[in-house]
This record gives sequence, C-alpha cells and structure tokens, in this order.
Amino acid sequence: MEIKNLEPTPIWSFFDQITQVPRPSKKEEKIARFLLDFADQYGLKATKDAANNVLIRKPATPGKENRKTVILQSHMDMVCEKNSDIPFHFESDPIQTRIENGWVKAKGTTLGADDGIGMAVALAILTSHDIEHGPMVCLFTSDEETGLSGAFALQKEFLTGDILINLDSEEWGEFCIGCAGGKNTMGAFTYRKTLVPADYFWFEVCVSGLNGGHSGSDIHVGLGNANQILTRYLWSLLQECPVVLASVDGGNLSNAIAREARATAGVPVAFKEQTRVRLNLLQAQVSAESAKVDPNVQLSIQTVETPQDCIDFETGTALIYALYALPHGVVGMSHEIPGLVETSTNLASVKMKDDCRIIVTTSQRSSTDSLKTDIVNKVTSVFRLAGAEVTTTEGYPGWKPNPDSTVLKVSETIYEKLFHQKPKVIAIHAGLECGLFFEKNPGLDMISCGPTILGAHSPDERLEIATVEKWWKFLVELLKAIPAK
Repeated sequence: MEIKNLEPTPIWSFFDQITQVPRPSKKEEKIARFLLDFADQYGLKATKDAANNVLIRKPATPGKENRKTVILQSHMDMVCEKNSDIPFHFESDPIQTRIENGWVKAKGTTLGADDGIGMAVALAILTSHDIEHGPMVCLFTSDEETGLSGAFALQKEFLTGDILINLDSEEWGEFCIGCAGGKNTMGAFTYRKTLVPADYFWFEVCVSGLNGGHSGSDIHVGLGNANQILTRYLWSLLQECPVVLASVDGGNLSNAIAREARATAGVPVAFKEQTRVRLNLLQAQVSAESAKVDPNVQLSIQTVETPQDCIDFETGTALIYALYALPHGVVGMSHEIPGLVETSTNLASVKMKDDCRIIVTTSQRSSTDSLKTDIVNKVTSVFRLAGAEVTTTEGYPGWKPNPDSTVLKVSETIYEKLFHQKPKVIAIHAGLECGLFFEKNPGLDMISCGPTILGAHSPDERLEIATVEKWWKFLVELLKAIPAK
C-alpha cells in the first residue's frame, strides 16, 4: 500500500508529494517553488521573502470573518541523515517510503516527517472546502534544522496574526507551551601536515551501529555518542604509547547525536597488539553500558596502508584530550517542571577541512538563558585550554510557557471532548521557532502540537499513522472554535 492512499487522504497525498521534493536545510528553493505553485493552482495568495520563507493566505469561511487570525506554522527543511551503506543524494533523490506495523518509515534515510507532515496538514487545510475557520495564514519557514535562519529573517508582516499553532511537535497527546533556547560552539584546531613516523602500524577504527537521535528531545535517554566512544578508544591508547592521527571524522549535524565516527591512526609497531586488545575491551564495556539503548553498537578495526602524511603529534594529542574532556548530555534538570531537562550539551561533529583545520561542533541548550551561557562558557574553556580557536553562533531564544494561554484552554477542552482524556501540557528541551516568533510579535498566543514521530534526525525516523488522523480531527475542531477578536 502506498502512503498516499492512507486516511485522511488529503494529508497523506500531500505528504507523499512533499517526500518527492528535495529539501535539505539551506537548500529549500525546490520546496519553496512547490509551495508557490500549489498556491497558484488553488487560487491562493502567496508571498516568498528573501530567506525563502513562504506565506499562503486563506480568507475566513462565511460567518467567521470576526474570528482571531490563526497562523499555522511548519518548517520546510528536513534533517538529511542516512545509513552509510545506502547510496542516496538528498539534493536530488526522492525519499523512499514504506509502511510497517502502523508506522511510515523511509528506506535507510530520514523520513522528513519532521516537519513534512506539518506542511502536509497545512496544505490539506488550505485546500479544504468543509472546514470552518476564521482568517488564516500558513507560514512555511526555511532552515529550521540548522540555525532557525528563516525564523530569524522573518519580517513582522509575516506574523500578523493573533494565534500561532506550531505544527512541529512529535508526541501526540501533548501540547507544548515552551521550549529551550540554544547556541552552537565550535572549536577549530589548526594542524601541520607532517611526515609519518617510521616503524608505525596504521589502522582505521570505526564506531557504528548506534541509534542516534535528536540532541534536544533525546538527550536524556543516554544514547551512545560515536564521537565520545571513538575518543575514549584513542585516549586509552594514548596512555600507553604515542598515537598519531592521519584523519578523523564523526557525526554530521549539530542537532543530532553522532551515530558513526572513524579515525585513521598509527602507533609504534611494538604496540600493534594493544590496538586490538584495547578495542575488544572497550567493545565489551560499551556493549554492557548501552545494552538497553544502543544494543547494536559496534567497534571495528582494520589495517590500512601507511598514509602520505599525518596531523602533527601535538595537535592530534590536544584534539584527543579536548574531545575526551568536552561534556556531552544532560547538565541539569528543571526545578520548575518535573522531568524536564533544563540544560544540555551535544558533542555533535568532528570534521577535517582542506585548510588544515579540524572543526569540532557542539550545541548547547537551556530553558534558562544564564545557564545556557554557563555551559557555552564551559565548552569554550575546554577548547581554549586545548589551543583551539572558538566561535559561537548567535543562538536563538527560548519560549517561556504561558499556562493561562487562551488557545491552550480551548485546545484542552476540545481534546477532552474528542478523546475523553486530558492531554499533557509540557515544555520541551528541543528548540522551536516559537521563541523567535514571540520576540517579533509579543502579542502572539501560541501552542505546538503534532502526531507521534520517533527517531527524528536519524534513519530510524518513523511516523505513527493512527496519530495523524487524531491530530487532523483535533485541528479541524480547534479552527472551528477559535474565539472572536
């Protein structure tokens, strides 16, 4: 069965179309064109700004003209992660979807339900003729996943509404009313290419099989980080003998927990046996430590030919020590909302550049600005102690919860009426664009909701089919119940 034949058909048909349009972060031209063509096809007014944000307007249904204006908001881009053995090009290839035990998944890649399903719901509502609603606009933002740059660039005229419903939450039955702010902190290690030392044994060590996940919403799970595991191995070798690096690569995106990492390294021939002994020991330790969350973690080693050159020993050693010292995971829990991670940091990626630099990217999140600054400072200190040049992104603000929100009260009432139980009202540790929206329009009343998506930002991403229909029913009733101005 193809996903476009699932119910409700309008949503799944549009989602199927969206999966056929390449939409990596910062490369949203094709999906923006898709939206503009959609608006033209259905006779709707659309606007695109310089940052590729798209706004589509739909007038109120007769008799609802005096209702508050609703902004339905989703983001266009998707996280582009794939398994290393899958030949796939996110800039040109359509996502290959499949249905499995009540879930929609992709074949070896991220699905893009984050936030393609939000876009699909918005398009379904825009084309409907039997949903009652007041004045409505649908806002599709660009580059949410790698910096919220679309939301940063939004002009105020794109947010001229009263209520904003963010369609980017990932747990059905939860209404989100707050989120963390975040920043990225990068350390740049500049190295010299040197001749490889004589009488060295050269090998490649790889870490694979980890589940990966979202560096915000999954950070409390304790998922394995491939960069940490790789560094743990290299550090243990370094305590016994010199370790020279020729290459290192781990992780990809700042908002994803690293699933794979590898390094090409050399040790004196006399310590060749220790490379295998240390690997076997760490494999046993990591397998035991992560049996419940990452049962398929795998460390492998293979002999390689002697490289032409290598990273100078001093820089390589400083890199290993810095990576081992950098914090990763939950730093602190909220004292106000039980179970909410307040502050965290993610050791996201390690990348070699052509200009003899190694860039280590980390991301920090917190619902408290001062603590966000504090963890950024800690990470910065580790980098500086290791001799790295440090840069930080501008970051994005958090969204302070408003438990007295009008749209929240209406949503709770509708949810209880439809499903005969109370929804959960939460704040999340992941970042949402809502903080930036509120900064630009402090009068906005906001809520975030969505169907259940698991494994976001990893090739295990999956969307629960049954929750999409429930979400649709809820949104239809919510639009009908929006109060008058």
